[in-house]
Amino acid sequence: MDNIRSITLTITLSLFLFFTTIPSEAQLSPTFYDSRCANATSIIRTVIRRAVSAERRMAASLIRLHFHDCFVQGCDASILLDNADGIQSEKDAGPNANSVRGFEVIEAAKREVERGCPRIVSCADILTLAARDASVAVGGPTWTVRLGRRDSTTANRAQANTDLPGPFSTLAQLISAFGNKGLSPTDMVALSGSHTIGQAQCVTFRTRIYSNGTDIDPNFASTRRRTCPQTGGNSNLAPLDLVTPVSFDNNYFRNLVQLRGLLQSDQVLFTDSTRQLVTDYSNNPQRFASDFASAMVRMSEIQPTLGQNGIIRRVCNAIN
Repeated sequence: MDNIRSITLTITLSLFLFFTTIPSEAQLSPTFYDSRCANATSIIRTVIRRAVSAERRMAASLIRLHFHDCFVQGCDASILLDNADGIQSEKDAGPNANSVRGFEVIEAAKREVERGCPRIVSCADILTLAARDASVAVGGPTWTVRLGRRDSTTANRAQANTDLPGPFSTLAQLISAFGNKGLSPTDMVALSGSHTIGQAQCVTFRTRIYSNGTDIDPNFASTRRRTCPQTGGNSNLAPLDLVTPVSFDNNYFRNLVQLRGLLQSDQVLFTDSTRQLVTDYSNNPQRFASDFASAMVRMSEIQPTLGQNGIIRRVCNAIN
């Protein structure tokens, strides 16, 4: 009897050690696709490089697309879904409508991956990799992307309207919005540095350049008024960084120090508790690049859909 108990205990212990040490499919890993679609990351990188080479602005658009996805029910590619029965597309939410772009690039990457690895690589992972590859394509930092996200079967337009920070946000509102997603004020300032590339529509900065406020350089405001009249021209574009608008660097923070932030939500970073961090980033591009990469990793892992949850979409804009 004692021998039987001993054998039973040994088997039980062995099974416990086995099941607690084997890798879980419900975890993100940089090698997630290595055995099932080894070329996935290189295929996606090629598509992104091609898109950014054709239009440098696309790098900013892809990073922003990833950000707007992760802030709404986690990084699950919900932003890519079109309107359908039971789905109110996030594309039509206030912060996204006629603004967020790059959908066709993600779909192109998905098509290329599907040719060799059907129904294996999620749109959520493609979008996450695209943001990293877009940064690299314009001289920005790289980082290790952990993979294994699955795609949502729903969208949440209401949450997109409430959770995405806007161009008129105060510093307190920005800190709160990022904090609600588990991101620190340092993460928030570093991620805002993605505005070193990209453009904004006149309607998002008109109030600022005509305010005659003390937090804006008058010459900068005068320059911006040339393409953003007091009435009309809402969709006219201006670079978020006047100096190097298509290169990823720290000039965005130098602009803020000089009171040349285009959006209110940009310039408020150079106040109160985040003022010193903006100054540090303006003087130390290496620190900014490092903090940006770390913050992008943390943002990309906001509530990912894992394991048996969600699906792998055949195309990114619709449920299978």
